[in-house]
Amino acid sequence: MTNRPNFWTLPLDALTRPEWEALCDGCGKCCLLKLEDEDTGGVAYTDIACRLFDPDTCRCGNYPLRKQLVPGCVVLDADTLPNIAHWMPQTCAYRLRHEEKPIPDWHPLITGDATSVATAGHSMTGRTVAEYEVDEDDYEDHIVEDLS
Repeated sequence: MTNRPNFWTLPLDALTRPEWEALCDGCGKCCLLKLEDEDTGGVAYTDIACRLFDPDTCRCGNYPLRKQLVPGCVVLDADTLPNIAHWMPQTCAYRLRHEEKPIPDWHPLITGDATSVATAGHSMTGRTVAEYEVDEDDYEDHIVEDLS
């Protein structure tokens, strides 16, 4: 990972690639399908997980090829983040750091424990429906109000 203490407090463009990747808490919320209101621009989360989402690990099942396999998947980096931060979960370390806010106290970088996300109730493990199980016309039936 990195030898720099508290690297997660640095500006995002100062992070190395391993540090950037370590910011992900593994909650899986960014892999949920989202619906955007065309009139207001508001974003609603569903409990529908991307077809590549691994519900056991809350990680992408094919991270290196995600963009090729799911053309709508946005590769998150310092360049794309400003345009998509509003699509990221409120608790997302990337979004929070983009907004110059601290990461949550339950984040694994703070706790040193990869299970702290689930313990704090922020993991999507066991809370999703696979994309291929839901008809696109029924997406609105899967909107969730609270992702915590």
